[in-house]
Amino acid sequence: MAIQNPHPWGPPYGGPPPPPPPVPAKDLRPRRIWYLVAALLGLVLAGVGVAFIVVTVKNTLDSIDTARSFSSGDSRTFRFVQGQTKAIYVSQSGQGQVDCRIPEMSAGSMNRPDSDFRITLGSRTWDRVFEVKPGSSGDYTLTCTSQLPAEFALGDGPKVGATVGSIVAGIGCFLAALAVSVAIVVVTAVRRSRHRRRLAAACAPAPPWGPPPSGPAPWPPPGSRP
Repeated sequence: MAIQNPHPWGPPYGGPPPPPPPVPAKDLRPRRIWYLVAALLGLVLAGVGVAFIVVTVKNTLDSIDTARSFSSGDSRTFRFVQGQTKAIYVSQSGQGQVDCRIPEMSAGSMNRPDSDFRITLGSRTWDRVFEVKPGSSGDYTLTCTSQLPAEFALGDGPKVGATVGSIVAGIGCFLAALAVSVAIVVVTAVRRSRHRRRLAAACAPAPPWGPPPSGPAPWPPPGSRP
């Protein structure tokens, strides 16, 4: 019975390649500090967005001079400036008929606005009922009455365009913070991974064996026949 040689041409050539050498993280580019840059930039943009919204809300709430409000049937003197539109607000429990007058203001106009505008401050809700466009600057007495118990206050007219613009800018800052942070993190991670592979390939040791044998293999190998 013939004995089969498992390796008729000698031991098999080559073998598994050695594992690539570890690459220190400090040698990779871009540096990991870009992850910190992404986080800080995201926080800054998000903070700007918060500031836009907070300032807008604060300005809207401060647009009514509630500290100088007065009750229905009473009067209070305010400073009016020509060219600056003012709004009269009422806070009442229902939809009572409201009437306001500025007898001393001979030039100018007082009209009901075309749209509704409401602000809630604490436990009170203020509705805009009139807009005053003074024809001259000066101190004028404002008198208001309502069919229901009510409080009146003078304030600035709502700046809808500026308010919407500020809110949109705040939301845009939030979206920009997310997009920029994610983009920096992804690009940094991808480039570091590619750099790691290049360094590992450059530092890989040469194989311990020589070049592969050349020429035709002997056939049939010895011992292959009985």
